[in-house]
Amino acid sequence: MDAKLLRSVMGQFATGVTVVTFSADGKPAGMTANAFMSVSLDPPLILISIRNASSFNQFVKEGNRYGVNFLAESQRWLSGHFGGRPEEGAELPFMYHGETPLLDGSLVQLVARTVDVHPAGDHLLYIGEIEHMRIGAQRKPLLFFSGRYHQMHARSPGMEWSGCIDGW
Repeated sequence: MDAKLLRSVMGQFATGVTVVTFSADGKPAGMTANAFMSVSLDPPLILISIRNASSFNQFVKEGNRYGVNFLAESQRWLSGHFGGRPEEGAELPFMYHGETPLLDGSLVQLVARTVDVHPAGDHLLYIGEIEHMRIGAQRKPLLFFSGRYHQMHARSPGMEWSGCIDGW
């Protein structure tokens, strides 16, 4: 299988952009990821796919919590920052839910507790049970397609609810 062709083919699937946040030795850390999906509504489960070489794997094990932040178009710089192109001296908008770091201003913030980890080729698949979720202000999402960022030119239908679960 030609890896370059496979990457090109998979790039034809448009995705949103997330930053997965976690605590690394007591300090907030994050990584950009577009390999995210909802798995189940009952119980509320999500999946993130993390490269085996990622430092995330040192800090997040079964039972540990992590955050998933859906980025807005205006947060594109955060995707680059956490995707390997850090901005020197950048003021990172970390906030916390309990001990889990999240990114203030994101479209959505989730906190999930790792319930299972599955090896899958050169990645690990983390299944997390959602313990907290918050929808932020209505804005357009940051989209990724064919190796580039794109804008969405449609309005979000019926997104009138803005709030959270678990009383936060």
